[in-house]
Amino acid sequence: MNAVTEADAALLRRAFSLALAAKQRGNHPFGAVIASSSGDILVEAENTVATSGSVTAHAELNAVSRASVACSPETLVRSTIYCSTEPCSICASAIRWAGIGRIVFGLSQSRFRNMDNKGQPKEPNDFTCREMFDRTAHAVEIVGPLLEDEAQAVHAAFWRT
Repeated sequence: MNAVTEADAALLRRAFSLALAAKQRGNHPFGAVIASSSGDILVEAENTVATSGSVTAHAELNAVSRASVACSPETLVRSTIYCSTEPCSICASAIRWAGIGRIVFGLSQSRFRNMDNKGQPKEPNDFTCREMFDRTAHAVEIVGPLLEDEAQAVHAAFWRT
């Protein structure tokens, strides 16, 4: 596992805060932050699947959509997306098409899938974001899981409610 820098930890914790905000609005707790290479926040987003009615309104997709309009490709390739949970295959594909150069995530898909879901099994994604990027020519640095206990706590609170 890669070391956590102070900047990475702070921005990842901001993604956790966004995930909690999503939960408070009635959505599943997922958050994402896209930051420039200097650490400035470019875009923040939370999951809005329940409130928007769109099954694709994942936090990462919302963030990538906004960033791809607001930022140049040169900025995105040097940027990092901080995700409260490892991006699913849909979100990883969007990150790839946007050209974002780095992903930092909290909770791994494997640990997320093994959490209590009120007695119901979670449907696993077909593959991890690392596996998705291994199949593409897009070079991306993937760091995570980081602060995984903190990330899991965001989801644990959701499943208990």
